[in-house]
Amino acid sequence: MNIVPWKPFGELTTLRKEMDSLWDRFFPETPFHERFLTHEWLPSVDLTETKDKLVVRAELPGLDTKDVDITLNEDVLTIRGEKKEEKEEKDEHRFFVERYCGTFERKIKLPTLVKTDKIDATFKNGILTINLPKSEEAKKKEIKIKVH
Repeated sequence: MNIVPWKPFGELTTLRKEMDSLWDRFFPETPFHERFLTHEWLPSVDLTETKDKLVVRAELPGLDTKDVDITLNEDVLTIRGEKKEEKEEKDEHRFFVERYCGTFERKIKLPTLVKTDKIDATFKNGILTINLPKSEEAKKKEIKIKVH
């Protein structure tokens, strides 16, 4: 039997890779931890479901409707746009700037089929709301099961 030195940091690296892989399988877009390393701004998004529709809400402060583009390709909803940088005033001195600017893109895999011809979106107070009515076959039907 050979004696093999134990390398605890090698095990931690392997664990980190496995956790990243697991995270990426559930959230295929840019991994959460990488957003902060690249200083990429991605709007916060909520996806909720009712009996008849899916609702997507995205926080887009400082944007206007002309700055946002929404597309649906099969079961992937894409919200993309650009947050423009404010112009620096001539006599203005900035100590620090924390607000992000630039282009962004969020892809959301929808959990069910929707009626593509009935989708509507509203934009009010920096919140984009997209209503996606479910297709008839996607609406869940309640089935009573008798217990014997």
